[in-house]
Amino acid sequence: MLNIRIEKTKNPKPLPAADDPLKFGTIFTDHMFIMNYETGKGWFDPRVVPYQKIELDPSAMVFHYGQEMFEGLKAYRSEDGKVLLFRPDKNIERANNTNRRICIPEIPEDIFLEAIKTVVKVDEAWVPSKPDTSLYIRPFIIATDPYLGVRPADTYLFMIILSPVGPYYPEGLNPVKIWIEDEYVRAVKGGIGEAKTGGNYVASLASQVKAHEEGYSQVLWLDGIERKYIEEVGAMNIFFKINGTVITPKLNGSILPGVTRDSCIQLCKKWGLTVEEKKISVDEVFKAAEDGTLEEVWGTGTAAVVSPVSHLRWENKVSKIKDGGIGELSKKLYENITGIQLGKIQGPDGWIEVVK
Repeated sequence: MLNIRIEKTKNPKPLPAADDPLKFGTIFTDHMFIMNYETGKGWFDPRVVPYQKIELDPSAMVFHYGQEMFEGLKAYRSEDGKVLLFRPDKNIERANNTNRRICIPEIPEDIFLEAIKTVVKVDEAWVPSKPDTSLYIRPFIIATDPYLGVRPADTYLFMIILSPVGPYYPEGLNPVKIWIEDEYVRAVKGGIGEAKTGGNYVASLASQVKAHEEGYSQVLWLDGIERKYIEEVGAMNIFFKINGTVITPKLNGSILPGVTRDSCIQLCKKWGLTVEEKKISVDEVFKAAEDGTLEEVWGTGTAAVVSPVSHLRWENKVSKIKDGGIGELSKKLYENITGIQLGKIQGPDGWIEVVK
């Protein structure tokens, strides 16, 4: 067990008003978790402190070589007032996979989970209870050595900040329009596409701006070699239901292994649906749209949970998915996953962790 020092704020902020829309990622709670690392000493001094600015040397390695990782998960308020975490073990597993890939020291799972639970417990009053709201949890690690030179750092900060949020997309569960990128690439096998690190996301910004200017919510990436196989959306994994079969791109080293992606696959299989994780080309998708066998498209991610897709744009083609509405399966997945997260539906063993 960690001996976590807790220093509570003397100036608590007012909690969001009942009618506050909780715009995603804009409001932060009273406290944060911090833990240090030094080579030869390991992780030390775990503490919960008032939410505050951090001081870094201008030569801190994170600024110059991008050695940082982050994760995202949520805490939910159940009807009986409990605070629930959804599959935090999978986020911790993915965090340590990222750490290994970019040479950041791993954090033992029990220590990582205790840190999350402790800071959430301190700021438990910030966990909202309105429909479609939650407490977003952002663990991250940054390299802090004051050093200019390309090597893994010797010192790091592990931090967790919290943010009460509403829906990630302003549309909520309403279908979104997706822009399939045909100019830039985001990642290739052997790179860092499967790691949750900032470099993956900054590579997507130019396309994201272009897509938004054209009225599209997100960018869907193709593979970086042949530029023909579907990979993932900027903030989500992607699913297609074609002629009754659920298809999602196979994890190949350049696709982030989403926790919600895995949850959807498990639920679809439990319901008796055929699920295929495989390479699927953009040509196949548009052909299915043209011949009427493309029944549904949806994205999955911690932030949006399940996001139905109404339109796909690729080069000079725009395909409307069925009637542009919410598909039956994507709606069922959304209702079941959010039901499990809120403790209304019994999920598979181990999917829910209670913050005590």
